[in-house]
Amino acid sequence: MLAMGKILPLVAACLWGLLPALRGAVEPKGADSAARIVRIGHYQCACHQGDFEANLATVRRGLDQADDAKLDIVSFPECFLTGYYLKEADARANAFAVNSPSMKRVLAMSVGRDVVILVGFNELRGDKLYNTVAVLERGELLGRYSKALPYEGYFEPGREFPVFEKKGLKFGVVICSDGGYIEPARILALKGARLIFAPHFNFVSDPVAHYVTVRHDHIARAVENGVYFLRGNNIVDGARLEGLRDAGTGYGDSYLLDPNGDIVAAAGLSHERLMTYQLDLDQKYRAPWNRRSIKSGVELMEPLQKALESHRVSPKKD
Repeated sequence: MLAMGKILPLVAACLWGLLPALRGAVEPKGADSAARIVRIGHYQCACHQGDFEANLATVRRGLDQADDAKLDIVSFPECFLTGYYLKEADARANAFAVNSPSMKRVLAMSVGRDVVILVGFNELRGDKLYNTVAVLERGELLGRYSKALPYEGYFEPGREFPVFEKKGLKFGVVICSDGGYIEPARILALKGARLIFAPHFNFVSDPVAHYVTVRHDHIARAVENGVYFLRGNNIVDGARLEGLRDAGTGYGDSYLLDPNGDIVAAAGLSHERLMTYQLDLDQKYRAPWNRRSIKSGVELMEPLQKALESHRVSPKKD
């Protein structure tokens, strides 16, 4: 039997030998490894309710900073160009269509920049109103995502889940409350997204409880799908916001979660700030991309459908 004094050095030597492998599972690669990097970010900022010109100026300011940071993709908050409203009439009064002069001005701002831009607005589509994020690049509208599970009763729910690509990184979009549900992020992951952007517009009366619940929701989405999850919030100066009834707090707290559910970038609380991150496409994580979603979907879809039958007649409102 080996004495304790001899065992401990052997254990230490074994662990030391394992350290390079362990570090490789959690740390980014160095410059010598020729990592495939995509630079992503979110501009955490304040929206001026109903003031398109002021919001457009803020987008320009954020894009100038994104250019300086050499970002490949940058997002802005939910409903940012138009504002976020309690009443449908206010939302409609500030909404516009994707082929409108307002959107053409946003598209023009993207010309000459090598960055994909995600920006939210209230979208008119015929006589219907959507909560939409437009995805733009070099003067072109690449596509749009409309909130699938809107908290507000007057928005039409979106039912399309497009996936986009930049420099080999496939990504999708959910909006604010969508991130509190399992399926929107899961659908995007199953369609190939490795990163999910989640633009928010938060102005809440219970900031501490909201802060905790939202973080837990997003950690779950990142880990269960094995994806990066970027919560991109707004900030609000003061305790009142035109177009909304109750006093509240717009606290910010934009962050990026890696597939293990760890925060790897953050914008902090209540400050206008460009949050950035260099995402390594070859980085490996313990949480496997898509494996859980595929396995549970394939093996448990039939019992899930049966369990849902009793809820289809009169679904509960969240």
